[in-house]
Amino acid sequence: MQFRVLYVLIYASTFKSAIQTQELYAPNITDLTFKNTDFALNLYRKISSHHDNNIFFSPLSVSTAFASLSLGAKGATLSQILSGLNLDTLAKNGPPELVPQLFSQLQGNTTQNKALRLEQGTALFVDQRFQVERAFSDQIMKYFDADIENVDFGQPEISKETINKHVKKKTGDKIKEMVTSIDPLTQIMLISTIFFQGAWEHPFDSNLTRNSRFYVDKYNIVQVPMMFVMDKFYIASDDELRAKVLRLPYLGGASMLIVLPDSHADYTTIDDEINAARFQSWIKNMEKIKVEVHLPKFKMEHVYSMHKILPALGIENVFKNTANLTGISQEVGLKVSEVLHKALIEVDERGTVAAAATTVGIMGYSMPFTFIVDRPFFFLIYHEATNSLLFMGRVIDPTK
Repeated sequence: MQFRVLYVLIYASTFKSAIQTQELYAPNITDLTFKNTDFALNLYRKISSHHDNNIFFSPLSVSTAFASLSLGAKGATLSQILSGLNLDTLAKNGPPELVPQLFSQLQGNTTQNKALRLEQGTALFVDQRFQVERAFSDQIMKYFDADIENVDFGQPEISKETINKHVKKKTGDKIKEMVTSIDPLTQIMLISTIFFQGAWEHPFDSNLTRNSRFYVDKYNIVQVPMMFVMDKFYIASDDELRAKVLRLPYLGGASMLIVLPDSHADYTTIDDEINAARFQSWIKNMEKIKVEVHLPKFKMEHVYSMHKILPALGIENVFKNTANLTGISQEVGLKVSEVLHKALIEVDERGTVAAAATTVGIMGYSMPFTFIVDRPFFFLIYHEATNSLLFMGRVIDPTK
């Protein structure tokens, strides 16, 4: 089976980019993905601080959508977006179009391997009575290959059907109803989608899948279909975090990292300590050994109201009446009223579908060669050539 990941980010707006340039050096895709990873983990911590349940989202879709929005933002609104995305230092060291250029290059790099299905899309739905600045529409099409379509938000049911049809198409028919209601006063909806479908390089044998115990906590044990495969995989041990890391590759240049806390370790410690440097150190310090892998099948679907989460990262002005989105339109009083993020993931024997100073020790041959994922764990799906983090999540209970 294949592994699919879906992610959709929607900005419903009643909808403001001047970047101060200092050409000290020319940031590249590596700089962008490093910054994106730290943003992803900061966002993850904000989401996880609200509950102890399963989590799944695409940080790349969030950052891509706001990067496209930054083309029309100015003043404090722009500064907050760039700072909240952890991109302010990149923007200061290049021309105004540097950040969108890097996102455009990144998208080109992550989608060039045809063995891996990874599709990103940006769409701008504009009320038919609303005039978008030509410069903004040209730039969002140039850097993000965005679709721009006029709709009549005064007819909510018709516009809802149009938008949901777009999302369904862009996510391989996985997300059938992204928008359930539309405020007739809405003027702009910005939608970012990402669809990933990857087949395991070393598939699990479905004939060997067995029901097994999964320890949600000391008092809660559930039965899950546990998959099995034995092959050579890259693995490392993070002694400081008391966790082991396994890399499960997909065909076409992407991988899933499974981060499994030791049986007596508190998974919340990992919540607090993961950052981009640690993520990269895991990848660099792995050794390939023969491993017996036991991984539960799981499927998750989550919706997040990002307009309630992102202000904790400093992105708040864009949601207020003081928002400066005059790069999108000269009309007064435009702001983003809603940001919805919906993501789903399916992991099974064939693969995945989804609609993203550290001490690291190598796990030597003397260590146990079994990797049994029978307790809460974390996973990160990334593009190998760029180290771009596409999706991430944690599984507390794979039955939910």
